[in-house]
Amino acid sequence: MGRGRQKAKHTKVARELKYFSPATDYSALERELTGSHHDHTDEELAKWAEYADDDSYVPDDGSHRS
Repeated sequence: MGRGRQKAKHTKVARELKYFSPATDYSALERELTGSHHDHTDEELAKWAEYADDDSYVPDDGSHRS
């Protein structure tokens, strides 16, 4: 594919993305933000329980300064 055709295709895709507006489920967004709907199973929570009370965690990205 030549550069002109490739650029035209990218422009078309970019334009479609720019003007695309999907339907938004505001009630689902509200539930997610307010945390009113919890569907975590005990098994999922138990998997991460060992980290819940661990205050010794230090991130490796350098954001923690001692």
